[in-house]
Amino acid sequence: MTDLHVHVHPWREAAPAVLETLRRGHEDHWDQLLAMMDEPRLLLDAMDRAGVWRAGLINYPSPDVLGFTDEANRFSARYAEASPERLLPFGGVHPRYAGDVKGQVDELLAMGIRCLKLHPPHQLFPANAHTQGLRTLGTLYRRCEERGLPVMIHTGTSVFPGARCKYGNPMELDDVAVDFPDLRIVMAHGGRPLWMAEAFFILRRHPNVHLEISGIPPQRLLEWFPRLAEVADRVLWGTDWPSPGVRDLGQNLAQLRNLPLPEDVKTKITCENALRLFPQQRGAPSDQ
Repeated sequence: MTDLHVHVHPWREAAPAVLETLRRGHEDHWDQLLAMMDEPRLLLDAMDRAGVWRAGLINYPSPDVLGFTDEANRFSARYAEASPERLLPFGGVHPRYAGDVKGQVDELLAMGIRCLKLHPPHQLFPANAHTQGLRTLGTLYRRCEERGLPVMIHTGTSVFPGARCKYGNPMELDDVAVDFPDLRIVMAHGGRPLWMAEAFFILRRHPNVHLEISGIPPQRLLEWFPRLAEVADRVLWGTDWPSPGVRDLGQNLAQLRNLPLPEDVKTKITCENALRLFPQQRGAPSDQ
């Protein structure tokens, strides 16, 4: 099982209002969550209890909203060193503040970053801003395409103070997929809770786009994506844990397993598709 969307950040660097939002629903184990940000073994133990083999560590600079800087990239890479076969470090380049975009992408790859994360509502630009004059964003997409680095793009809303939810519409990924047809795009959250029809259209239109379902309550997944089985080869499981409203990795996985979907579809979503997009590191155990 690969949970492609786990929020392990340098939380203590977050803006105070962001930290307060993160605490909601986790007050009874907040100290343990903070400790987990310092100690990868605690995350690995939680993954073991839930039956999760690998986790994607979502990190990206968002100085205007979350308070995170480029240090989040170094944090992600260092954290993943504790178990390279099980922890997939994500990182980001902020196109509104970046200088040498190509060099920064290359630096992420040299660190071991496995996926670049963009969050338009937190970084305050639309995903297709390269068509509106933000040339550094186009350079970023092109470099990731050239280097084979997948790009995860947040779609849907955000509850954090200062976020601009208008930038979460999945339709803006249409320009990205058209202009960069060899770029592997992961559409995080499927546009929830407003733009699921748009997300499904983008997924079916563009073969280089994957749907990542974190942040969607599993019991609503087939309500929002009733034709999910038709696109199962490009659907990726993620939880968004421990974001507000997502209490437990194992509970989310159990709810997904209880959906009335064929077993081979569930296996593709939770295991096979993520292994194809993010292959095992050389030397990693193959029997987990």
